[in-house]
Amino acid sequence: MAGAIAASLAVGAAVGLVYALLFTRLGMPSFVATLAGLLALLGLQLYILGPSGSINLPYASPLVRFGQVMVMPDGLAQALALLPGAVMVLQGLRTRARRAAVNLSSGPVSALWLRAGILTAVLACAVFYLNLGRGVPWIFGVFVLLVVTLNYALKRTQWGRSMFAVGGNREAARRAGINVRAITVSAFVLCSTLAAVGGILAASRLASASQQAGTGDVNLNAIAAAVIGGTSLFGGRGSAWSALLGIIVIQAISNGLTLLNLPSSLRYMITGAVLAIAVIVDSLARRSRATHGRA
Repeated sequence: MAGAIAASLAVGAAVGLVYALLFTRLGMPSFVATLAGLLALLGLQLYILGPSGSINLPYASPLVRFGQVMVMPDGLAQALALLPGAVMVLQGLRTRARRAAVNLSSGPVSALWLRAGILTAVLACAVFYLNLGRGVPWIFGVFVLLVVTLNYALKRTQWGRSMFAVGGNREAARRAGINVRAITVSAFVLCSTLAAVGGILAASRLASASQQAGTGDVNLNAIAAAVIGGTSLFGGRGSAWSALLGIIVIQAISNGLTLLNLPSSLRYMITGAVLAIAVIVDSLARRSRATHGRA
């Protein structure tokens, strides 16, 4: 099982590398390269699955148990729910101290404590509710860990700053001494590897791989989640937390309409309207920043 997971991640990284080479070496637009790859990989998936159309994973395997059965201990889940608020307070106080050392103003401490308190209350209530049932799944913990790691890499490392610079203006980033080609390759490889991770987690959750994997509105929801969360389609702005926020919004719409017993057609229309509004707001905000010289 470990070998299969490693092979899946290696294939995912190789696919991203091919996309990157098509974009950087041949000048193929990234959208066209990834769309062509999507169609080719869907065809390869159908070929591998064969006439049966699905491959079932053994329920006793560690991967399926991790995706379906394993949950965090209640105490650990409650402690982890308190951790983000504590980290927010510590980082906020440290930032205030650094700004005060150079005579710069900063926001009120009460606002910092209020944001941390609201975040802690929301997480604590969510964990308490989940603990009333089965508990917090480990698979969700892995997802949150990936979000935290990626957000730190994007916001706190030189690679992340270079990524935003290349996304905002490739030519300006090149003139600033950034290796644009290397950053672009790393972005493609990372995205495809994370897509492979998502496929592995989905297979562990469903205990199978079928022809429906990666089809339907999965790809559209992935794009919509990033945009609705605040990631700019024009590049140079966004975060891992924004994508998480977009996922929560989309799933809240989907689950809410399902609970109201409304048809899928209405769900698509509402999701499309929310996506259009998010893009319009982003476009207007970008135009305003350009007008005021902040773009």
